[in-house]
Amino acid sequence: MSDDMNPRTLKLIKEYAEALVIALVLALFIRAFVVQAFKIPSGSMLQTLQIGDHLLVNKFIYGVRLPIVHTQVIPATDPKFQDVIVFEFPGAPAHGGAVFSMDDMQVRAGAGGKDFIKRIIGLPGDVIEVRDKVVYRNGQPLSEPYVQHVDPRTAMGRDIMPPVTVPEDHYFVMGDNRDESYDSRFWGFVPREMILGKALFLYWSWGPGGLTDVRWDRLGDWIE
Repeated sequence: MSDDMNPRTLKLIKEYAEALVIALVLALFIRAFVVQAFKIPSGSMLQTLQIGDHLLVNKFIYGVRLPIVHTQVIPATDPKFQDVIVFEFPGAPAHGGAVFSMDDMQVRAGAGGKDFIKRIIGLPGDVIEVRDKVVYRNGQPLSEPYVQHVDPRTAMGRDIMPPVTVPEDHYFVMGDNRDESYDSRFWGFVPREMILGKALFLYWSWGPGGLTDVRWDRLGDWIE
């Protein structure tokens, strides 16, 4: 009987192995090109995003790009004004004066990877200026109900920035928690090819109380 069972067992193992491989390939494909989960460890996007929020990011909406080389293989829409995006940090600070820890301003992705999440304030060709904490886009003050200020002091670079023109294929981004965000005011623009995707909605949220502190009211919230 054992001889009769061996081929069946081997066939069953083979079928399970094939299904597992297919599922793994699909999961890797979805993570690389369609949607990916991220979590928020810092307060640079308060109050829009809380520490402990877990969100899904649409990686397909801005087109499919090959990992590492960033070559676009499927075109799609361009990022829009006020989109909340996840992107790879583009480089060193553009000028001095930053007082923020880079680790504090990142989202954490997958198996220990780190990326930034901010809101697009300037599109290619826009002129962005900051006067006394108010952001001006092409000479017009922005209405930003999502913004939080926690420091009444006015600081150069952070709260006062001379006009800058966003280059072609680049974006100017800022955190919603303006006084505690390490963003384009300090290190410059985000190249188009470094943008990973658009933040969609919250699928989970832990409060500061640990495993028993779930923010049920935030689950399913769309990010705007």
